[in-house]
Amino acid sequence: MVKIEAVIKPHKLDAVKEALVKAGVAGMTVSEVRGFGKQKGHEDVAADTLTIEFLPKLKIEIVCPDEQKDRTLDAIARAAKTGKIGDGKIFVSPILDALRIRTNDKGESAVR
Repeated sequence: MVKIEAVIKPHKLDAVKEALVKAGVAGMTVSEVRGFGKQKGHEDVAADTLTIEFLPKLKIEIVCPDEQKDRTLDAIARAAKTGKIGDGKIFVSPILDALRIRTNDKGESAVR
């Protein structure tokens, strides 16, 4: 199994969610986050000081079977892309195990 974390622009959430549902993703967690990357956030100049403000983003977290990884990555990348700086990033990490609390299902059956 893998954990996919995608940081995207907030206005792309609906498009990404629709693409993920079509790709067969069973569930996801969405968090409001703030950050900056190459674009360095929003610069504010006041009284000769330069401050870098964190930009609002959304982080989507998905745990899926290995065989669903590429389909999930493609769905996110296509739906989140605007072609402009700040489109976001996708990270993939291995998941050793999972447990569904309600049923005690373990492994892949806990995330399907």
